[in-house]
Amino acid sequence: MLGQFRKVWSYVASPFEKGGMRGIFLTLASAQAQEIPPGSPLQRGGKGLRSAHLVALSLVTLSLLSGCGEKSPYKQQSYVFGTLVEVSIHGEDEAKAKQAVSHVLADFDAMHRSLHAWEPSDLERLNTALATGSARFEAVPALVPLIEDATRLSAQSDFLFNPAIGNLIRLWGFHSDTFEPKMPPAAEIERLVQAKPCLTDVKFDGPSVSGSNPAVRIDLGGYAKGYALDRAAAYLRSQGIKNALVNIGGNIMALGQHGDRPWKIGIQHPRKPGAIAMLELRDGEAIGTSGDYQRYFEADGKRYCHLIDPRTGWPAQGVQAVTVLTRGERAGVMSDVASKPLFISGTPGWRAMATRMGIADALLIDAQGNIQVTQALARRLEWADGSRVPSIVP
Repeated sequence: MLGQFRKVWSYVASPFEKGGMRGIFLTLASAQAQEIPPGSPLQRGGKGLRSAHLVALSLVTLSLLSGCGEKSPYKQQSYVFGTLVEVSIHGEDEAKAKQAVSHVLADFDAMHRSLHAWEPSDLERLNTALATGSARFEAVPALVPLIEDATRLSAQSDFLFNPAIGNLIRLWGFHSDTFEPKMPPAAEIERLVQAKPCLTDVKFDGPSVSGSNPAVRIDLGGYAKGYALDRAAAYLRSQGIKNALVNIGGNIMALGQHGDRPWKIGIQHPRKPGAIAMLELRDGEAIGTSGDYQRYFEADGKRYCHLIDPRTGWPAQGVQAVTVLTRGERAGVMSDVASKPLFISGTPGWRAMATRMGIADALLIDAQGNIQVTQALARRLEWADGSRVPSIVP
């Protein structure tokens, strides 16, 4: 018989419980406490859910706190990809900013409906075809390049980033908006691991798709937010918008500046509220974090998080959080994807994996709270008071 379970399951992924603030979250822009409307997605999860609150999910946006006399950016929030999203635009008239943000959020919503792995969607229909062994399936054309790109990145990560293990994610229950913690049967975990689901099992001929492994179930949850960041940045630039911040559940991309100063964010402490370090984001940079505090449950005093090691079928252990800073044409995608294989590689292999993924700026916090950070990122960080002295690695 398993011991006592404790679950933490929420769309708002920061473990922020302080001062009895239950049913409250912090807005990214103003840091003012607001009540969550009854029945909103932020309150779902059922009995036993430890209340969780938002400090930019994995990251804390700090620069949106306007200084005295400084005009605040136009900002709008939505709930997409199972998380809170915020787009902020600085230095534009309100009508232009509102139109641009509305377009971005509508695009996010369309992507969410198309890429959802567990509800009726373009991706879910493809997964059904792959599972039933359909000889050929005509996929929505826009879906094909995303899966092909995710396949390349999966190979680059030595398949530690593996969007084909949706069945393992479902077996552990991490696919669901509502969640009752339970340990899956070890034999079923092993069966799915031995089936070796991989995106290379999926073949494309134009929009026609075929699969050679019915164990494949594609879940782009570790890719889609970054892809959405890149799309949003490209659209905003096409509209002549030079200064913006897009935050999708802690994956953040910066355009330009916040007035006469950079956009400033904080990296969430994985075990207590607030930031462990702060960072000024430069134009075109994106940042993302994978953490064991975002979705997890505990059984017999052990934490089981949503980051599954495809080699074992079990949640990765030994790491609390990994943060990566990216730049370039695919900064958004890489900020979302790259943190996963680094996290799963753990303390012995994270630095080599960072090199393999082309990531120079990265930070890892191990299970004991020890911090390792690359030289490139260390030069950019402003550590919070009381943070442990980090170990700088080349």
